[in-house]
Amino acid sequence: MHFLQLTPCQKTANRVLAVGRTPVEHGVAHLKNWRILTKLRTDPARATRLLRALLVLTNLEVNR
Repeated sequence: MHFLQLTPCQKTANRVLAVGRTPVEHGVAHLKNWRILTKLRTDPARATRLLRALLVLTNLEVNR
């Protein structure tokens, strides 16, 4: 397999993206623990409010 060498600028860009992506991935992983989401059948606006509330509760529990 042949891998291209990344330029220093590309490596920096990848690090910046990874730093921003990590909290989102952790948040999604925590949300998967909420079983109510498997039955979620609602409009996107209500779902967004529910997801935000669940993330707040999850963050409070994780940072306890």
